[in-house]
Amino acid sequence: MMRVGIDEAGRGPLAGPVAVGVVAVPQGYNIKKRFPGVADSKKLSPKKREALFALLEAAAKRGEVSYTVQFKSAAHIDNVGIAKAISQAVARGLEHLAKVGAQKVCVVDVRVLLDGSLKAPKEYRQKTIIRGDATEPIISLASIAAKVIRDRHMVRLAKKFPRYGFEVHKGYGTKAHYAALSRQGHCALHRKTFL
Repeated sequence: MMRVGIDEAGRGPLAGPVAVGVVAVPQGYNIKKRFPGVADSKKLSPKKREALFALLEAAAKRGEVSYTVQFKSAAHIDNVGIAKAISQAVARGLEHLAKVGAQKVCVVDVRVLLDGSLKAPKEYRQKTIIRGDATEPIISLASIAAKVIRDRHMVRLAKKFPRYGFEVHKGYGTKAHYAALSRQGHCALHRKTFL
């Protein structure tokens, strides 16, 4: 039996992709012991998020856990809407983790916990928990994975689009971001339906 936690990062920004983190652990795996201080990514400093993510990467290399972060681009969000884009990323993340080694994991052997209003495909046993990223350690880990990977991605993209400050605000609607939009207009990373 496996437990899976799912959360997203980047639902609200004006630019960049939405990221969905999916983390799978065996039943009985003690997340709080293995990841001291695990919490909702929004309540952690960037340094603490990075430290916990490093522990997640190390645990994955040892074969203790599995994780993936799936993106849906700004253009895709404009095309299908944010809710559908997130649902598609959730499904793709679960598909990605469906194989453990060479063996497929049967969906009946998976218990999925999701944050907020997220839903998994109907074939999964699942529970959506309001504020799950703050109360369920496995959802917190998924939140951290999504946030760290998305933030790193936005820092890389800032090099291609240097006049927007993506490395600082990560695409969110800050005063500096709105000022850059006023000066330059939008770029390929912007969600036109959000502007």
